[in-house]
Amino acid sequence: MDIHLDYGKSGLLVRLPDHLNVRTLTYQSATPIADQPNRTDREALQEVLNNPTNAPPLSEIVQGRSSACIVICDITRPVPNQLILEPLLEVLHAGGIEPEKVKILIATGLHRPSHPNEIVEMVGEEIAQKYTIINHDAQDRRQLVFLGKSPRGIPMWINTHYMEAEMKITVGLIEPHFMAGFSGGRKLICPGIAGVETIRAWHSPKFLEHPLATTGQLEGNPVHSENSWIANRAGCNFIVNVIIDAHRRPLKFVAGDQQSAFQQGADFCRNIVVDQVEHPFDIVVTSSAGYPLDTTFYQSVKGMMAAVPIVKQGGTIIVAASMSEGIGSPEFASLFQRHPSIDDFMEAIMSPDYFVMDQWQLEMLAKVLRKADVRVVTDGLSAETIDSLYVKSSESVEAAVHHALSVHGENASIAVIPRGPYVIPELIN
Repeated sequence: MDIHLDYGKSGLLVRLPDHLNVRTLTYQSATPIADQPNRTDREALQEVLNNPTNAPPLSEIVQGRSSACIVICDITRPVPNQLILEPLLEVLHAGGIEPEKVKILIATGLHRPSHPNEIVEMVGEEIAQKYTIINHDAQDRRQLVFLGKSPRGIPMWINTHYMEAEMKITVGLIEPHFMAGFSGGRKLICPGIAGVETIRAWHSPKFLEHPLATTGQLEGNPVHSENSWIANRAGCNFIVNVIIDAHRRPLKFVAGDQQSAFQQGADFCRNIVVDQVEHPFDIVVTSSAGYPLDTTFYQSVKGMMAAVPIVKQGGTIIVAASMSEGIGSPEFASLFQRHPSIDDFMEAIMSPDYFVMDQWQLEMLAKVLRKADVRVVTDGLSAETIDSLYVKSSESVEAAVHHALSVHGENASIAVIPRGPYVIPELIN
């Protein structure tokens, strides 16, 4: 049987033995806005700008304000930014905010800065040329303002460009997130435009080791509740978020109040992305959702985490990711040289004095490795390099499945999650 995994920009065709009983987990059926009768994406977006959730229309909010900062995601999130920004900017200008008083701030968090060609890809050439577009730099104190400490003691450093704007807007994508439950909403502010000290504390084991800090979980999730508090402290006049389908077509736009609109979008997203199964599987084949999410080993951990809820203890997770940009940041890559094993790393990070940039992603990998053996398929890194990252390399998904069958038996149960972290697999209780 043939399966198609999201991989890089072109996908990956995998051929599995016909005798296998494979369960494929996918999105639930939903009609893209553009395929709905007498409705376009632009019209649907305009509807929520005019009739937002728990907020006045954007055209009313903008009145009397002279400057604006619009926060957008970086290249790792496939947000249709140009589609959203064009009507947003029209409303701002109609309300009296001149183009030179608008800043577009890229919520890099601790990711690398967006390259000029990526900015054009993200917002379109006209917007890229006309407006001031800034990469957030979490380590540049000149770009940050201190807002005090949160109730849990997190120092709150937020981008100055954002805090100084009279009109604060965030534009994002609501999708499953393996720490915060769902992306979007408050995540544009924390970690998107937060300082390194804020992100470090928010990503500490104190939060990430909590059992409810997981995919699709908002209630009781300290990662979600804490960055929601920080985002509310920073303030936000208006959000616009989108939910997309497997082909990255808009399914729904939400807009308005930062908390209410996000919750509305997260509820809709959950109904689309959850797929339930009756039992755990010996083998789970997954991906990191293709470009732009699978460009590094760092990002591929999200695909591995997607399989954890439905793989048996001691099972095998097989993940395919292009890793066209390598392991990840130099700091993240250095962790594998610093620590001979994942156990050594986990022991080290429990010290409050320990900190290495991006350590939290390795902490999430530790959660995966506690549950299953991991086999990685990529053409972006050598087998030798992959084998040095606490996981094992395979030359192909077919070879990895063959090996897993030799371990678990020819009649082993197999699940496939072609879109990796974009789908939430759940066991039926």
